[in-house]
Amino acid sequence: MTSARGRSRKEHRKQAKPRLRLLSHDVPAREWRDRLELLEALISAPNFDPVLRGDVLQIPRDHPHLGWGCQVAQCERVRGECGLFCQRHHLEWKQAKAAGVGKPQFLREASPMPVAMGRRRQRCLICPERGTLKQEPPLCGSHYSKWVDADMPPLKDWCSTQHPGASYGPCAVVICDEPASSPLRLCYGHRGRYVENDRPGGARLSKRWAADYECTGQPPIVRFDDESEFQRWCETARSVRVTGQICLEGLPKLAAAELKWGLFDHYQQAQPSRWSLGSVQRTARACMNLGIKSFADLEHPKVAGLPPYQRVIIRGIRESLRKIYFTQEDTKEAGFIETVHFGRRLDHASSYMDLTPIPQRWLRDLLWEYLAAQLRSPKCPRSRGPFDAARRSVVQLGTYLAAEVPQADESPKQLTEKHTEAFVADILHREREGLPSLGLFHSATGKPTIVTSNQRRSTFTGLHKIVYWALESGQSEAIGLPRLFITAMPTGGKDPKISRNPFTDDVARALADEQNLQQFAVQFDPQDLGLRDIWETLVFTGRRCSEVVKLRLDCIGRYGNFPLLWHDQTKVGNFNDAVRIPEYLFARLEERRTKTLKRFEEHHGRMPTRDERPKLALFPSPACNANRRKSLSYGHFQICFSDWVDVLDLGAVVAHQARHTMATKLLRHGASLAHIRRYLGQVSDRMAEHYAKVANSDLEDVLQAVWVAGPGSASPGELLSGDQPLAQHEAMALALDLSRRSTPAEGGFCTYQPVVDGGVCPWNLDCENCDKFVLSGADLVYWRRKQQQQQWRSIAERAPDDTTADYLHKVFEPTARAIDGLERALAGMGLLEEALSLDLRRPQDYFERVWSTAFRAADLARLADEPELSDEPELSGAS
Repeated sequence: MTSARGRSRKEHRKQAKPRLRLLSHDVPAREWRDRLELLEALISAPNFDPVLRGDVLQIPRDHPHLGWGCQVAQCERVRGECGLFCQRHHLEWKQAKAAGVGKPQFLREASPMPVAMGRRRQRCLICPERGTLKQEPPLCGSHYSKWVDADMPPLKDWCSTQHPGASYGPCAVVICDEPASSPLRLCYGHRGRYVENDRPGGARLSKRWAADYECTGQPPIVRFDDESEFQRWCETARSVRVTGQICLEGLPKLAAAELKWGLFDHYQQAQPSRWSLGSVQRTARACMNLGIKSFADLEHPKVAGLPPYQRVIIRGIRESLRKIYFTQEDTKEAGFIETVHFGRRLDHASSYMDLTPIPQRWLRDLLWEYLAAQLRSPKCPRSRGPFDAARRSVVQLGTYLAAEVPQADESPKQLTEKHTEAFVADILHREREGLPSLGLFHSATGKPTIVTSNQRRSTFTGLHKIVYWALESGQSEAIGLPRLFITAMPTGGKDPKISRNPFTDDVARALADEQNLQQFAVQFDPQDLGLRDIWETLVFTGRRCSEVVKLRLDCIGRYGNFPLLWHDQTKVGNFNDAVRIPEYLFARLEERRTKTLKRFEEHHGRMPTRDERPKLALFPSPACNANRRKSLSYGHFQICFSDWVDVLDLGAVVAHQARHTMATKLLRHGASLAHIRRYLGQVSDRMAEHYAKVANSDLEDVLQAVWVAGPGSASPGELLSGDQPLAQHEAMALALDLSRRSTPAEGGFCTYQPVVDGGVCPWNLDCENCDKFVLSGADLVYWRRKQQQQQWRSIAERAPDDTTADYLHKVFEPTARAIDGLERALAGMGLLEEALSLDLRRPQDYFERVWSTAFRAADLARLADEPELSDEPELSGAS
């Protein structure tokens, strides 16, 4: 190779770089160009990170997302894949930490280290067109030799007397952007790599080429044994590791642009996973070796054989590309839906939903429209569960129609109610016989799922919602789906709500044993994430597991010398609610808070600021959580808890049973259903009953617990179990008083303690006119019969004069008012129908819930006078 000394760098590069082979593309040329133009426009936008532009990405040491520098100030070494220190400082930090040294002190005292591996992109201090031979001093080979021959004088003064040399051009290796170190056209790094590979092609220079070049200025002649072999080596040689560099040369232009956009979009997330510099470089090199042209149409068979971290990066890039390559209508045509197109990102779930398993295009489009309507709704579900349930139900219907009604593949107009009935019969048959489902497979094993009662109920309910939504929105008319097919689709029926039992005494003792708890912490929580603290909080408070897992850092405190736990009951809309906790639990959570703060300091080298502290999680997740705001997942705790229970051999035990146990214990120790509902954060007494398991022996106490005063008292109908008078809208919040003692009497209970203790009644058993007499819900039928038999109102109306009628009304009014108030109170608690159907001649009726409902007559009388309140729909939900 010969060239003039003054030839420009551009001409050098033109000659030195071998031409790349043309790469064919599997995607259509027009589509390929459109995608490349779109990406180039996005990369050129002002908000795009300028660091990610170009074929060789030079990443700054302290880049917020791709930073590679060690956390120790001025340390030139690269941090580890999963840490913030280089290998040397990581070992020093472990020793300092064991000695009790804090992170801030260690960062102040640690000494920076020089580069150990890789190279920095440096240029000669004298020749800007040449690279450096060594890291220190930063001189090219020619000037380094001169500096050594001059007995290494002070570098700054010596450089001012030297003259720059001409460039040797760029490195001949295709993927390298470094300047060549000699007329051999290899940089310093690839020159060493070339020697390690036994000099393919035998490229060489004369021994005195440097002296000849300095004297004559003419580049020496390069000799080859086989120049074509040397060129092949230059095309296939891997890049030399350069600190802070991602080399994309050699990747097709579209794939390189996609990788840049994928990096940028990935780090726009609130909590992105860390893709280290080395991981991205190795992924780019692997894709180049596999000949991948585009990440969006990735079907290469060898991609599955890549390391997991590379597959994660490729999958993340594909997710980013789907957002820009497809619009909402494009996703409908392609057979999937992307939730981010609707501004939604469901909790702990991918934004991609595949709809291609549905064989019929019209049915797939109908499901797409239904899911899109849910995503546009202000009441969009927070989790992916409802979406997956709808998808599974439609997949089963589509698979059945494809097999049994193939003529409906193009249009649903031929479907009738007979097809709906046949589909329903098929699902019921599969449930009864335990047969595989239609079109549904386990993601792990690939085997068909078995139809169960829950799956059957979910399938029918999901299809019922979808087809009736299509009918109401007009979609069924647009696609020609017959109305008879829709109306014949049944619902799945009510969920039986089979609740879990409380812990047995043996199980409770095993789960509270100190030795077993230590085993849980040591064996199943080696990272000390706080799983034992979560479990003990569940036991002491009866909270939902998700409420405990998502606790914030400042969730505990003392108020009036009482330790309180603040939490969010998002399932029922109670936010920042407080519950009193024992001193033992307060101390454990205080210790956990100290550990969390210490780990924050170890990661960031400082304590959290006042604004950061309220947002920190008490039990932070160890993955993708640099700001420590994301909590541990509910699934992680459940898996570890199940493994612990299996080791203890306790059978089918789950953590949620602690909530049932808490409700039952509260009820047995005198709490009312209203108190239990309020304490556990439930929506109704019915849900409280779902959790509070009451034995027959407990019912006898419960049935006699809430009373009202009798008609003979000074205040007929007055509530005896609480301090506040009863109003209709407060009927569901009645409190039970299990500590009150009484004795049965005709039509109610006597609460006069001497009589209760066995003494003689001083009023000769005149219960109706006694202020110690109370009514219960079980006495309603008795008093209604008595009122009807004596015909109180008829007697008053047949009185000979108004004075007598007024007197009779005054006599009968307390009893009538008490009965009316009792009816309204029972109706408010949802017990009126049970009370009216109660027959005291049957002993089993004594154990009905209405027996426990008693009210003070005065309050019931006031209720009868109050205007009727409008009935609001009862909230529904599952605890």
